[in-house]
Amino acid sequence: MTKIEADLVMLLRQLDDPERLEWPRGYSKTRTAVRFKDLVARLEGDFATSCAAEQDTQNSSEYGRIVVPAEATVRGTRIVVCVSKFGSLALVSADNPGAFLGTEDAMAEEELDSDDLAKVDRALTDLGYMVVPEETLTLDYDGPSYLDSSRPSWWDRFFGSM
Repeated sequence: MTKIEADLVMLLRQLDDPERLEWPRGYSKTRTAVRFKDLVARLEGDFATSCAAEQDTQNSSEYGRIVVPAEATVRGTRIVVCVSKFGSLALVSADNPGAFLGTEDAMAEEELDSDDLAKVDRALTDLGYMVVPEETLTLDYDGPSYLDSSRPSWWDRFFGSM
């Protein structure tokens, strides 16, 4: 595990609260919705297209998803951005979460363009989101919360159904 990955896992552990599985203490649905709406508008502007968005996911620690359509990307693969209700965490994936072993793998397979990824990362960073690599989220979960899964991951904790 790299130093950066270890630091991210430490952050995930700090955000974990076994008494609050679906959303954290102090969670504001309104503030989350406004920032999510701003992110949708930003991605639509940056990619000059309409992006499908689902938000306020029920019974899940994921707040919502935004899909940049394939026809708006350089490589012709859609980009999916998932936003958690916890700590402004966000995940960027090519095609769908789990379709590749992360964005580096998708770029190596020429399914994701680095400039497209940079646009998404810049939008997320500018709006105060913390991008967590998919590789980190697939690590085995070792926090204090009980997750109903035989082998839970950090993905399950911060983006999965509760």
